[in-house]
Amino acid sequence: MIRLAQAVESIRQEAAPLVEERFRQFKELGENGTNEELYSELCFCILTANWSARGGMEAQQLIGVDGFMKMSEEELTESLVRLHHRYPKARASYIVKNRWVVYRLKTLLSLPPTDAREWLVKNVLGIGYKEASHFLRNVGVEDLAILDRHVLSLMRKYGLIDSIPQSLTKQRYLILEALLKEEARYFGEPPGKFDLYLWYFVKKTVEK
Repeated sequence: MIRLAQAVESIRQEAAPLVEERFRQFKELGENGTNEELYSELCFCILTANWSARGGMEAQQLIGVDGFMKMSEEELTESLVRLHHRYPKARASYIVKNRWVVYRLKTLLSLPPTDAREWLVKNVLGIGYKEASHFLRNVGVEDLAILDRHVLSLMRKYGLIDSIPQSLTKQRYLILEALLKEEARYFGEPPGKFDLYLWYFVKKTVEK
């Protein structure tokens, strides 16, 4: 069996321009985005959990940066119902209750990536290791892995794991992240960017 990094090599050339442009956008957001724009991206990552990246992007367009900052819980719930979110009330509640973190996000990005991730997991509702890694990657942090179901399926398919875990404790997440980081190293890209190649490999598109 070929390793995952070798399989993904088959799409590197066609995916590279899309990956590089998307990552440039991530870096731009992290370096020059406002706290409110960073919070919109954090909300995107909260919304995509157990849903979809496409749905999260539609929510960002419908609700907008100001909406994530100012809408009531009822208004957010109604917006998410219109988008057919699986958990509209719970996610709306998280968004409202998490607003206290808005003006800490710029400072958070100055921390080492693993420290920033730990802070998010401990302090932000609706954020686990996957969602925290997703947010940090989407604001330009390169060296964390996003272990979503698509990535875990690829890891199983290419023999990195025997089965997809039902849930991920911190210890389990870090063990699997180390395995994926080794594939990223073999591929020659940081894990955050390697994730975009994995998405293209599965879906023939680069989302976020």
